[in-house]
Amino acid sequence: MIPLRDLDKRTGIPVVTALLILINLAAWIYVLTLVDQRSAMEAFYQRWAFDPAVQLRVFAGGQITADALLPFITHQFLHAGWLHIAGNMLFLWVFGAAVEMRVGRVAFLIFYLFAGCIAAIAQGLVENSILGSTHLVGASGAISGILGAYLTLVPTGRVRVLVPVGLFITPMTLPAVLVLGEWLLLQLISAFNVLRVVGDETAHVAYFAHLGGFAAGVAVVAILKLERRVRGATARPVAAALRS
Repeated sequence: MIPLRDLDKRTGIPVVTALLILINLAAWIYVLTLVDQRSAMEAFYQRWAFDPAVQLRVFAGGQITADALLPFITHQFLHAGWLHIAGNMLFLWVFGAAVEMRVGRVAFLIFYLFAGCIAAIAQGLVENSILGSTHLVGASGAISGILGAYLTLVPTGRVRVLVPVGLFITPMTLPAVLVLGEWLLLQLISAFNVLRVVGDETAHVAYFAHLGGFAAGVAVVAILKLERRVRGATARPVAAALRS
């Protein structure tokens, strides 16, 4: 299913979501200028991509510097191909705008980058222990966090999607839980296959980053909602006592 837009009513302009998309596109356009300079492109990716074997070792060793931490952020704005960036930016626009309007611009930006970092760590831990380390690029980990947040914030949301039906692609309006549930199931199945049969078609897809980012999105929003509920429950008796 290809999402087109969510049907959640909201007001305002998703400035941060639009800015993130523009930064991703600008980085991709820069990469395209290096197409005829293979050594320069490889050096660029090696410098700014997330390398689990390097970043996690430095992180675990306590040698935390700004230079060592940068790839945790910069890898989220790099992509490996046209379909990679097109799919990511579509999901970011459809679901990111809804989350941004609900949590606020600053909180959304912090959450987005945080989810991307958690996703990279999740993928890195699996690669270092099972799959073998490769450079990680892409916004999909952070966007997976957005999907988890969206599902937790808007569990009854509805999404306009394109659905393949036989030889045709039909636009439909479906519950967000169905759309994102299918996406999550595909990630789980794909990750399961990666653990057992690593083929060329799946070896370079960061499924565990997707799962880690999604889990981070669900957990953060759930914790914040619980904290707000507890704070509200505590405040009510206090307010009643003040009134009396």
